[in-house]
This record gives sequence, C-alpha cells and structure tokens, in this order.
Amino acid sequence: MALRRCCRFALVFPRLRCSSTVLPGGQSPVLRSSVFAPPGCTSKELLFCGFSSESHSSDVSYEQLKQILAGHRAVVIDVREPWELREYGFIPGSINVPLAQVNTALQLTPEDFKEKYGGEMPQHTDNVVFTCLAGIRSKAALDTASSLGYKEVQHYPGGWKDWVKHEQR
Repeated sequence: MALRRCCRFALVFPRLRCSSTVLPGGQSPVLRSSVFAPPGCTSKELLFCGFSSESHSSDVSYEQLKQILAGHRAVVIDVREPWELREYGFIPGSINVPLAQVNTALQLTPEDFKEKYGGEMPQHTDNVVFTCLAGIRSKAALDTASSLGYKEVQHYPGGWKDWVKHEQR
C-alpha cells in the first residue's frame, strides 16, 4: 500500500504546475493537475484535496441512508462481525462482510461474493456505503475500498448506534 502511494506521488508530482498569472487581490496561484488535484486547488490545499483517497462527501447521514436503502441506490455493507449482528441487530438491506474480509471480498468474482455473503457484489462504479457499530471500522473499510479502485464509497459514521437511536423515535 505504501509503495502504491509512493508510485502515485511519483506519477502525480511531475504533472503539477502553478499558473503564471497573478490573481487579483494577491491570492496564491492556482495549482493545476491533469488528473488528481481538483480545479481551483491552491498549493496550500494540495495535501488535502490532491492526495485524498476519498471523496469530499464520504459521510452519509441517517436520513440519506434511509433514502439510499429505499431507492436501492447503493450497496450497503456492514463490516461488523456476524455475532454482533445476531446480538444487536442489523440495518435491513445491508450485506455483512466483516472488516477483516473486506479487502479479499471486494476482489472475489461476483458469483463467489454472492455465494459467500448472500448479496450482489458492488462494481467499481457502484455507490457503496459502509457501516459498523460507531463509524470507526466503516471508515477503515472505505479506505480499503478506495485503495482497490472503488470510486463512489461512503460510510455511515453514526453506525448501528445512531441507526437504533433514530429508529426508536
């Protein structure tokens, strides 16, 4: 993983260049990148916007998750252990893939994924939402999926605790 990031940096760095125009008000020149840095990303923001492995809106709220589930607009993956789902419950419509298995699971064939986890395997272009108990493991799963080339990955930072709180109202 570290090697992959170093290679990515080596490929990106030569492509970065500052515009030669002076911006009104003495602002910093805009740093441009043909692939990784979004338009308008200044040199001061480069570390935060150009090398981030996740999208800017990676968090999903309870209301957004309810809409996603109702519209079947994403694959929701719960990364808790199976015993946690049996003991505490689970979000209806989610697929259980324990965190330790996420990396391997997302590299299976769709048939093997369905056989092992009982749901459709997300494609690299699908919206995938990870959830867990309180948002820590789901964030780790989001990072793993991003490193495997999944583009539309998000996580529910409130996790099962937040879900239950909202559902009991």
